[in-house]
Amino acid sequence: MTGPTETKTPSATTSAEDSPAAPIKARPGILVGNLGEPIRLSNVAVDGIAAEAVPKGQQEAKIWVRLAVTSDDRKFHRIAEGLGKVIADAASAVGSPVSLDRAGVVLMVIRPDKTADLWIDMAAMSVEAMMKRDMVAGQVVFEHDIADVTGMKFPLVPIGDQDKVICIFRQDWRFGLYFDFNPEGQLNHDAMSRSLGTMYRSLRYRHLYDALADEGVFKRLVSAGWFPFVEILGGDFRELANACEAGFDLSDVEERLVAKFNAERLDHLLARWLKWPHMQSRETLLRSARDAFVRGDAVAVIKIIATEIEGILADAYRALTGQSTSNLKTLLTFARESAERRAGSPDTLLFPTAFAAYLSGYTFANFDPSGPKGNAGSRHAVGHGAADAATYTMPRALQIMLTLDQLVFST
Repeated sequence: MTGPTETKTPSATTSAEDSPAAPIKARPGILVGNLGEPIRLSNVAVDGIAAEAVPKGQQEAKIWVRLAVTSDDRKFHRIAEGLGKVIADAASAVGSPVSLDRAGVVLMVIRPDKTADLWIDMAAMSVEAMMKRDMVAGQVVFEHDIADVTGMKFPLVPIGDQDKVICIFRQDWRFGLYFDFNPEGQLNHDAMSRSLGTMYRSLRYRHLYDALADEGVFKRLVSAGWFPFVEILGGDFRELANACEAGFDLSDVEERLVAKFNAERLDHLLARWLKWPHMQSRETLLRSARDAFVRGDAVAVIKIIATEIEGILADAYRALTGQSTSNLKTLLTFARESAERRAGSPDTLLFPTAFAAYLSGYTFANFDPSGPKGNAGSRHAVGHGAADAATYTMPRALQIMLTLDQLVFST
């Protein structure tokens, strides 16, 4: 499947001749470089952090040798203070006293011979991200271009397989702390990148995680048909979540959001959809839905897309498994597991578990054809021709389009 672009932002590359421990410098064609040189330290000896209080003479103790923790965790502060003192003392010992109070990124790489490189706001940093659109090298990236964050690295800092790493970084008003004292002598670079990326993501997009963690806010969002869809991550969703948290009517927020989806933005959505094989066979239908949205025909948008989503999921399931199914529970499980596999984690910005709950509780909510009229947000009510005509609104039309868009990233 051809899906959303995965890239590294900002871009930084090394050639095959670069070894992990060799000095790495920006060369012609490299888009970024380190801002300066590290402070060279000596006699840095740290092998772990005590995970519990240990009385003198006790023979057994729990020691952390590898950990990723944010400032939301109470143990962060004690660990950060201890490591900060180790770093400050080592820098003073070589005649380069430092203050870490205002530092944004502190990175220390300790060699097997106990020498170390200390980078304070000088090391180039790359974020591995899933993008919403195609990118070319050197192109400016905005937050609204990012669909998910999956890793964080220091691509121009030489880090060898036998090295130890300490990293403390600031994001907005919170901090992340990572260390790996590498007792095995074989540093797992990929695991380090994922751990740093997970912390960066949880700190940078804390408002999203908070909204989903608050049962009351999430319930109000879903009941109104909203979700942190990839396309509206950032300020758009924050405004919806804040209104739900405050108990405000969503009409004004929804009207402003719908107005942002002009013909040009819809063309970007359509182009993204048509890269997916299961969408390509439905191009005529999808173009018709796009045109209907531009002219404000909510009925046409909802009727077209709501009745196609289940078939699109079934096609994706068949392509991956070689089997056919019409069991909705199986398809929803497939959507969640596919998103987890694609992003490499269940807690990424695709929110696969929450999205499966949204699909189950809203898009594919249970509906009794013999009961009262349903909502146009429900695929079943729409499919049975039993949705209340008053619920065919432009906000509901946008929701169903964003639901389809989310599936492109998730499966």
